[in-house]
Amino acid sequence: MNQKKPFKSALSVNDGIEKPDSMNQTAIERLKSLKKNILPSGRYVEGILKGDIVMLSQAITLIESALPGHQQVAQEVIAACLPHSGKAVRLGITGVPGAGKSTFIEALGMFLVNQHKKIAVLAIDPSSQRSKGSILGDKTRMEQLANHPKAYIRPSAASGTLGGVARKTRESIILCEASGFDTIIVETVGVGQSETAVFSMVDFFLLLLISGAGDELQGIKRGIMEMADGIVVNKADGDNILKANRARSECENALHLFPPSESGVNPKVLTCSSLENVNIDGVWQMISDFIAVTKENGYYEKKRLDQAVQIMHESIEGQLKSHFYNNESVRNLLPVIEQAIQEQKMSSYIGAIQLFEAYFLNLKK
Repeated sequence: MNQKKPFKSALSVNDGIEKPDSMNQTAIERLKSLKKNILPSGRYVEGILKGDIVMLSQAITLIESALPGHQQVAQEVIAACLPHSGKAVRLGITGVPGAGKSTFIEALGMFLVNQHKKIAVLAIDPSSQRSKGSILGDKTRMEQLANHPKAYIRPSAASGTLGGVARKTRESIILCEASGFDTIIVETVGVGQSETAVFSMVDFFLLLLISGAGDELQGIKRGIMEMADGIVVNKADGDNILKANRARSECENALHLFPPSESGVNPKVLTCSSLENVNIDGVWQMISDFIAVTKENGYYEKKRLDQAVQIMHESIEGQLKSHFYNNESVRNLLPVIEQAIQEQKMSSYIGAIQLFEAYFLNLKK
Protein backbone atom coordinates (compact mmCIF):
# COMPACT_ATOMS: atom_id res chain seq x y z
CA MET A 1 0.00 0.00 0.00
CA ASN A 2 1.42 3.37 -1.05
CA GLN A 3 1.95 5.77 1.81
CA LYS A 4 1.06 9.37 1.21
CA LYS A 5 4.02 11.71 1.31
CA PRO A 6 3.55 14.68 3.58
CA PHE A 7 2.44 17.75 1.64
CA LYS A 8 5.02 20.52 1.40
CA SER A 9 3.87 23.93 0.33
CA ALA A 10 6.16 26.21 -1.63
CA LEU A 11 5.13 28.90 0.80
CA SER A 12 6.46 27.08 3.85
CA VAL A 13 9.00 28.97 5.92
CA ASN A 14 12.28 27.31 6.81
CA ASP A 15 13.80 27.71 10.24
CA GLY A 16 15.94 30.81 10.24
CA ILE A 17 19.28 31.32 11.90
CA GLU A 18 19.37 32.03 15.59
CA LYS A 19 18.82 35.71 16.25
CA PRO A 20 22.08 37.31 17.39
CA ASP A 21 22.26 38.93 20.79
CA SER A 22 21.55 42.67 20.57
CA MET A 23 24.26 43.30 23.17
CA ASN A 24 27.96 43.17 22.36
CA GLN A 25 28.99 40.40 24.75
CA THR A 26 32.70 40.95 24.11
CA ALA A 27 32.43 44.59 25.14
CA ILE A 28 30.38 43.66 28.20
CA GLU A 29 32.96 41.09 29.31
CA ARG A 30 35.75 43.62 28.77
CA LEU A 31 33.97 46.18 30.96
CA LYS A 32 33.32 43.53 33.63
CA SER A 33 36.98 42.58 33.55
CA LEU A 34 38.01 46.22 33.83
CA LYS A 35 35.65 46.72 36.78
CA LYS A 36 37.23 43.77 38.60
CA ASN A 37 40.82 44.61 37.72
CA ILE A 38 40.75 48.40 38.04
CA LEU A 39 44.17 49.62 39.15
CA PRO A 40 45.22 52.57 41.34
CA SER A 41 45.50 55.76 39.27
CA GLY A 42 49.28 55.87 39.83
CA ARG A 43 49.73 52.58 37.96
CA TYR A 44 47.97 53.97 34.88
CA VAL A 45 49.97 57.20 35.02
CA GLU A 46 53.24 55.32 35.34
CA GLY A 47 52.39 53.16 32.33
CA ILE A 48 51.20 56.10 30.21
CA LEU A 49 54.35 58.13 30.86
CA LYS A 50 56.42 55.09 29.83
CA GLY A 51 54.50 54.83 26.56
CA ASP A 52 52.66 51.62 27.50
CA ILE A 53 49.85 51.36 24.92
CA VAL A 54 47.90 48.80 26.97
CA MET A 55 47.80 51.11 29.98
CA LEU A 56 46.89 54.05 27.72
CA SER A 57 43.99 52.11 26.20
CA GLN A 58 42.72 50.99 29.60
CA ALA A 59 42.87 54.56 30.92
CA ILE A 60 40.91 55.87 27.92
CA THR A 61 38.31 53.13 28.53
CA LEU A 62 37.96 54.46 32.08
CA ILE A 63 37.52 57.98 30.69
CA GLU A 64 34.75 56.81 28.37
CA SER A 65 32.97 54.86 31.13
CA ALA A 66 30.00 56.46 32.89
CA LEU A 67 30.52 54.47 36.11
CA PRO A 68 31.32 56.79 39.06
CA GLY A 69 34.18 54.56 40.25
CA HIS A 70 35.79 54.61 36.82
CA GLN A 71 35.34 58.36 36.50
CA GLN A 72 37.03 59.01 39.84
CA VAL A 73 40.15 57.09 38.82
CA ALA A 74 40.04 58.59 35.31
CA GLN A 75 40.02 62.16 36.64
CA GLU A 76 42.99 61.37 38.89
CA VAL A 77 44.88 60.02 35.87
CA ILE A 78 44.01 63.10 33.77
CA ALA A 79 45.16 65.47 36.54
CA ALA A 80 48.50 63.65 36.84
CA CYS A 81 49.04 63.56 33.05
CA LEU A 82 48.07 67.19 32.43
CA PRO A 83 51.55 68.65 33.23
CA HIS A 84 53.05 66.25 30.65
CA SER A 85 50.64 67.24 27.85
CA GLY A 86 50.23 70.16 25.46
CA LYS A 87 53.30 69.70 23.27
CA ALA A 88 51.69 67.80 20.37
CA VAL A 89 50.24 69.25 17.18
CA ARG A 90 46.49 68.71 17.28
CA LEU A 91 44.90 68.26 13.88
CA GLY A 92 41.15 67.99 13.25
CA ILE A 93 39.90 66.52 9.99
CA THR A 94 36.36 66.74 8.67
CA GLY A 95 34.89 66.38 5.23
CA VAL A 96 31.99 65.53 2.99
CA PRO A 97 30.83 61.89 2.89
CA GLY A 98 32.99 59.86 0.53
CA ALA A 99 35.90 62.29 0.67
CA GLY A 100 38.20 59.49 1.83
CA LYS A 101 38.99 60.73 5.33
CA SER A 102 40.29 57.39 6.62
CA THR A 103 42.43 56.79 3.51
CA PHE A 104 43.80 60.32 3.76
CA ILE A 105 44.61 59.92 7.47
CA GLU A 106 46.42 56.67 6.81
CA ALA A 107 48.45 58.26 3.99
CA LEU A 108 49.31 61.29 6.15
CA GLY A 109 50.01 59.09 9.19
CA MET A 110 52.38 56.81 7.25
CA PHE A 111 54.17 59.88 5.89
CA LEU A 112 54.62 61.23 9.43
CA VAL A 113 55.79 57.98 11.05
CA ASN A 114 58.38 57.73 8.28
CA GLN A 115 59.49 61.20 9.44
CA HIS A 116 60.08 59.65 12.90
CA LYS A 117 56.94 61.11 14.44
CA LYS A 118 54.51 59.34 16.79
CA ILE A 119 50.89 59.53 15.66
CA ALA A 120 47.70 59.04 17.65
CA VAL A 121 44.42 58.93 15.71
CA LEU A 122 41.22 59.46 17.68
CA ALA A 123 38.63 58.32 15.17
CA ILE A 124 35.03 59.16 16.03
CA ASP A 125 32.44 56.73 14.67
CA PRO A 126 28.76 57.73 14.39
CA SER A 127 26.48 56.19 17.00
CA SER A 128 23.07 54.86 16.06
CA GLN A 129 20.31 56.99 17.56
CA ARG A 130 18.22 53.80 17.93
CA SER A 131 20.62 51.18 19.24
CA LYS A 132 23.34 53.60 20.46
CA GLY A 133 25.84 51.24 18.81
CA SER A 134 28.59 52.08 16.33
CA ILE A 135 30.73 50.13 13.89
CA LEU A 136 34.15 51.30 15.15
CA GLY A 137 35.76 50.11 11.93
CA ASP A 138 38.55 52.65 11.51
CA LYS A 139 41.28 50.17 12.42
CA THR A 140 40.22 47.97 9.52
CA ARG A 141 40.21 50.96 7.16
CA MET A 142 43.70 52.02 8.30
CA GLU A 143 45.28 48.59 8.48
CA GLN A 144 48.82 49.66 7.53
CA LEU A 145 48.90 52.54 10.00
CA ALA A 146 47.22 50.49 12.74
CA ASN A 147 50.04 47.94 12.61
CA HIS A 148 52.85 50.51 12.77
CA PRO A 149 54.69 50.63 16.14
CA LYS A 150 54.77 54.46 16.12
CA ALA A 151 51.02 54.83 15.56
CA TYR A 152 48.02 54.38 17.82
CA ILE A 153 44.43 54.34 16.56
CA ARG A 154 41.59 54.63 19.04
CA PRO A 155 38.06 54.40 17.58
CA SER A 156 35.35 55.79 19.83
CA ALA A 157 31.58 56.07 19.53
CA ALA A 158 30.24 59.58 19.11
CA SER A 159 27.33 58.75 21.47
CA GLY A 160 25.20 61.52 20.05
CA THR A 161 27.67 64.23 21.04
CA LEU A 162 27.42 67.47 19.09
CA GLY A 163 29.59 67.57 15.99
CA GLY A 164 30.31 63.86 16.06
CA VAL A 165 33.04 64.27 18.67
CA ALA A 166 33.19 61.69 21.47
CA ARG A 167 32.31 63.01 24.91
CA LYS A 168 35.78 62.47 26.30
CA THR A 169 38.00 63.18 23.28
CA ARG A 170 39.70 66.13 24.97
CA GLU A 171 40.75 63.98 27.92
CA SER A 172 41.99 61.28 25.55
CA ILE A 173 44.17 63.89 23.82
CA ILE A 174 45.82 64.72 27.16
CA LEU A 175 46.67 61.07 27.83
CA CYS A 176 48.00 60.50 24.30
CA GLU A 177 50.26 63.56 24.59
CA ALA A 178 51.53 62.42 28.00
CA SER A 179 52.29 59.04 26.43
CA GLY A 180 54.69 60.68 23.97
CA PHE A 181 52.59 61.13 20.81
CA ASP A 182 53.64 64.35 19.07
CA THR A 183 50.82 64.51 16.52
CA ILE A 184 47.17 63.94 17.45
CA ILE A 185 44.62 63.55 14.65
CA VAL A 186 40.91 63.80 15.44
CA GLU A 187 38.73 62.36 12.67
CA THR A 188 35.06 63.33 12.73
CA VAL A 189 32.07 61.50 11.28
CA GLY A 190 31.68 64.10 8.53
CA VAL A 191 30.42 67.60 7.85
CA GLY A 192 27.69 68.57 10.27
CA GLN A 193 26.13 71.66 11.76
CA SER A 194 28.27 71.66 14.90
CA GLU A 195 31.82 70.94 13.78
CA THR A 196 32.79 73.80 16.10
CA ALA A 197 33.25 70.99 18.64
CA VAL A 198 36.27 69.80 16.65
CA PHE A 199 37.57 73.30 16.03
CA SER A 200 37.50 73.95 19.79
CA MET A 201 40.03 71.20 20.54
CA VAL A 202 42.58 71.33 17.70
CA ASP A 203 45.32 73.65 16.46
CA PHE A 204 44.62 73.14 12.75
CA PHE A 205 41.20 72.38 11.27
CA LEU A 206 41.33 70.67 7.87
CA LEU A 207 38.36 70.37 5.53
CA LEU A 208 38.60 67.47 3.08
CA LEU A 209 36.66 67.68 -0.20
CA ILE A 210 36.50 65.72 -3.45
CA SER A 211 36.28 66.74 -7.10
CA GLY A 212 32.87 68.01 -8.07
CA ALA A 213 33.08 70.43 -5.15
CA GLY A 214 30.97 72.95 -7.06
CA ASP A 215 27.96 70.84 -6.09
CA GLU A 216 29.46 69.76 -2.77
CA LEU A 217 29.94 73.35 -1.61
CA GLN A 218 26.18 73.85 -1.75
CA GLY A 219 25.80 71.30 1.03
CA ILE A 220 28.54 72.68 3.27
CA LYS A 221 27.63 75.26 5.88
CA ARG A 222 29.40 78.59 5.45
CA GLY A 223 30.56 78.39 9.07
CA ILE A 224 32.59 75.25 8.41
CA MET A 225 34.31 76.89 5.43
CA GLU A 226 35.10 79.91 7.60
CA MET A 227 36.55 77.72 10.35
CA ALA A 228 38.83 75.76 8.02
CA ASP A 229 42.53 76.59 8.38
CA GLY A 230 43.17 74.67 5.18
CA ILE A 231 41.21 72.80 2.50
CA VAL A 232 42.36 69.71 0.62
CA VAL A 233 40.66 68.31 -2.48
CA ASN A 234 41.32 64.58 -2.29
CA LYS A 235 41.27 61.89 -5.00
CA ALA A 236 43.22 64.06 -7.47
CA ASP A 237 44.37 61.11 -9.55
CA GLY A 238 43.66 59.53 -12.94
CA ASP A 239 40.73 61.11 -14.75
CA ASN A 240 39.89 63.20 -11.66
CA ILE A 241 42.95 65.49 -11.84
CA LEU A 242 41.27 68.13 -13.99
CA LYS A 243 38.10 68.01 -11.89
CA ALA A 244 40.14 68.30 -8.68
CA ASN A 245 41.99 71.37 -9.99
CA ARG A 246 38.67 72.92 -10.98
CA ALA A 247 37.30 72.22 -7.50
CA ARG A 248 40.39 73.83 -5.96
CA SER A 249 39.79 77.01 -8.01
CA GLU A 250 36.14 77.10 -6.95
CA CYS A 251 37.13 76.79 -3.29
CA GLU A 252 39.73 79.54 -3.61
CA ASN A 253 37.11 81.83 -5.15
CA ALA A 254 34.69 81.03 -2.32
CA LEU A 255 37.33 81.80 0.33
CA HIS A 256 37.87 85.28 -1.13
CA LEU A 257 34.31 86.14 -0.06
CA PHE A 258 35.04 85.38 3.61
CA PRO A 259 36.42 87.87 6.16
CA PRO A 260 40.13 87.63 7.04
CA SER A 261 41.01 84.71 9.31
CA GLU A 262 41.60 85.49 13.00
CA SER A 263 44.78 83.41 12.81
CA GLY A 264 46.40 85.90 10.45
CA VAL A 265 47.03 83.13 7.92
CA ASN A 266 44.93 82.93 4.77
CA PRO A 267 43.64 79.34 4.28
CA LYS A 268 45.25 77.49 1.40
CA VAL A 269 43.53 75.04 -0.94
CA LEU A 270 45.56 72.05 -2.13
CA THR A 271 44.90 68.90 -4.12
CA CYS A 272 46.21 65.45 -3.24
CA SER A 273 45.76 61.76 -3.87
CA SER A 274 45.71 59.63 -0.73
CA LEU A 275 45.59 56.49 -2.84
CA GLU A 276 48.74 57.34 -4.81
CA ASN A 277 50.45 59.39 -2.06
CA VAL A 278 50.59 62.50 -4.23
CA ASN A 279 51.22 65.83 -2.45
CA ILE A 280 50.76 64.39 1.06
CA ASP A 281 54.05 66.08 1.92
CA GLY A 282 52.63 69.35 0.59
CA VAL A 283 49.63 69.06 2.90
CA TRP A 284 51.87 68.53 5.93
CA GLN A 285 54.03 71.48 4.88
CA MET A 286 50.89 73.65 4.79
CA ILE A 287 50.02 72.52 8.33
CA SER A 288 53.59 73.02 9.59
CA ASP A 289 53.77 76.53 8.10
CA PHE A 290 50.47 77.45 9.75
CA ILE A 291 51.66 76.21 13.16
CA ALA A 292 54.97 78.10 12.81
CA VAL A 293 53.29 81.40 11.86
CA THR A 294 50.59 81.20 14.54
CA LYS A 295 53.14 80.40 17.23
CA GLU A 296 55.07 83.48 16.18
CA ASN A 297 52.11 85.86 16.04
CA GLY A 298 50.60 84.57 19.33
CA TYR A 299 47.40 83.10 17.89
CA TYR A 300 48.46 79.52 18.69
CA GLU A 301 48.81 80.18 22.43
CA LYS A 302 45.70 82.39 22.53
CA LYS A 303 43.57 79.69 20.93
CA ARG A 304 44.84 77.05 23.37
CA LEU A 305 43.93 79.32 26.31
CA ASP A 306 40.49 80.11 24.85
CA GLN A 307 39.90 76.38 24.42
CA ALA A 308 40.79 75.79 28.09
CA VAL A 309 38.16 78.34 29.17
CA GLN A 310 35.59 76.76 26.84
CA ILE A 311 36.32 73.33 28.33
CA MET A 312 35.57 74.76 31.78
CA HIS A 313 32.19 76.10 30.64
CA GLU A 314 31.30 72.80 28.96
CA SER A 315 32.33 70.92 32.09
CA ILE A 316 30.06 73.13 34.20
CA GLU A 317 27.15 72.49 31.82
CA GLY A 318 27.78 68.74 31.89
CA GLN A 319 27.97 68.59 35.68
CA LEU A 320 24.84 70.71 36.10
CA LYS A 321 22.93 68.44 33.72
CA SER A 322 24.14 65.34 35.54
CA HIS A 323 23.27 66.84 38.95
CA PHE A 324 19.81 67.84 37.73
CA TYR A 325 18.83 64.41 36.39
CA ASN A 326 20.32 62.60 39.40
CA ASN A 327 18.25 64.73 41.78
CA GLU A 328 15.80 62.50 43.66
CA SER A 329 12.78 64.79 43.16
CA VAL A 330 13.50 65.11 39.43
CA ARG A 331 13.93 61.34 39.03
CA ASN A 332 10.55 60.70 40.68
CA LEU A 333 8.66 63.44 38.84
CA LEU A 334 10.21 63.03 35.38
CA PRO A 335 8.22 59.95 34.22
CA VAL A 336 4.97 61.59 35.43
CA ILE A 337 5.72 64.78 33.47
CA GLU A 338 6.74 62.82 30.37
CA GLN A 339 3.48 60.83 30.48
CA ALA A 340 1.43 64.03 30.85
CA ILE A 341 3.18 65.59 27.85
CA GLN A 342 2.64 62.47 25.71
CA GLU A 343 -1.05 62.50 26.63
CA GLN A 344 -1.15 66.22 25.71
CA LYS A 345 -2.31 67.13 29.19
CA MET A 346 0.67 69.43 29.72
CA SER A 347 2.92 71.53 27.49
CA SER A 348 6.65 70.79 27.29
CA TYR A 349 7.46 74.23 28.69
CA ILE A 350 5.21 73.85 31.74
CA GLY A 351 6.72 70.40 32.32
CA ALA A 352 10.23 71.85 32.29
CA ILE A 353 9.23 74.59 34.73
CA GLN A 354 7.71 72.06 37.15
CA LEU A 355 10.84 69.91 37.03
CA PHE A 356 13.03 72.93 37.80
CA GLU A 357 10.76 73.92 40.69
CA ALA A 358 11.02 70.39 42.10
CA TYR A 359 14.80 70.48 41.68
CA PHE A 360 15.29 73.78 43.51
CA LEU A 361 12.88 72.80 46.29
CA ASN A 362 14.88 69.61 46.84
CA LEU A 363 18.10 71.64 47.09
CA LYS A 364 16.62 73.79 49.87
CA LYS A 365 15.86 70.76 52.04
